[in-house]
Amino acid sequence: MFPGMITIAARERNERVTTASPARRPGGLGLFWAVTFTTTLAFWSVAIALGQPPTSFPTVVFYLLGGFGPMYGAIAVRVRRARRGEPVPARTMRLRQGVRLLWVLPLLALAAATVVAGALLANLLLDGPALSLTEGRELVATAGGAVPFLVSMLIAGPLAEEPGWRGTAYPRLRASMSRVRAGLLLGGAWAVWHLPLFFIAGTVQAEFGLISWSGLLFTLSVLPMALLTGYAYERAGVVASIAVHLAVNTTMALLTVKSPLTMAGVLAVQTVAALALLATQRERSTGLPTYPDDQPHRVAAG
Repeated sequence: MFPGMITIAARERNERVTTASPARRPGGLGLFWAVTFTTTLAFWSVAIALGQPPTSFPTVVFYLLGGFGPMYGAIAVRVRRARRGEPVPARTMRLRQGVRLLWVLPLLALAAATVVAGALLANLLLDGPALSLTEGRELVATAGGAVPFLVSMLIAGPLAEEPGWRGTAYPRLRASMSRVRAGLLLGGAWAVWHLPLFFIAGTVQAEFGLISWSGLLFTLSVLPMALLTGYAYERAGVVASIAVHLAVNTTMALLTVKSPLTMAGVLAVQTVAALALLATQRERSTGLPTYPDDQPHRVAAG
């Protein structure tokens, strides 16, 4: 082969590689949405049809299985990515964060503080109900003590959801948009995902009622929560987002935050806190490192 022909052939090979590379980019958002919403709706539809509280058998089985919808979505995406040999998305945080895990406890404390501050704000400025742990103590006693209560709060929500929402969907959204846009978009999907809970007898959401101030405020509260957990994820991975999710849910349960005034106060404080935290974090256009499948890095979901 003549030198000119060799140059042309090499150029053609490079063009073929360049053309094919976009198809190798990490995706999976469509698969994640489909698996997450389909599995959750399927299980929670059965729970709705049974018409019993989520603590009764067999409703509790379908209630819990439906709550793991985001986890099923994360598993489906990860399995497909492994089979195709695709790299981990560039914005995915490794599971092993090392010194970054020092962020977990401060973020957990901050998340709990936003609920307490919001409840105090509502009481002092909006004439909302005073803070009380009376019903919270009863809830802990009903669960069998502090440890079973905390374990149940950890599993039903943070562990079941965060590997999906933050560990899988968030990095893929961040590949093409800012933290705020990714957080709000994911928060909107997260809010829609919660809607079937309003129709399962015995849930907090059913007690609120979908068409009510409490129902509206609960739905809106998912947006700043998505921003807070997204911030935590970028600080210290999915462990941090689990901690923030757990802190908010547990504090809300212990303080029995159900009054629309209190919920409005918490919503306001969490919105300000989330935007303030995001404003202090510089946007990086290059993103986080990509870890190809053949390197020994573990990720929360990918």
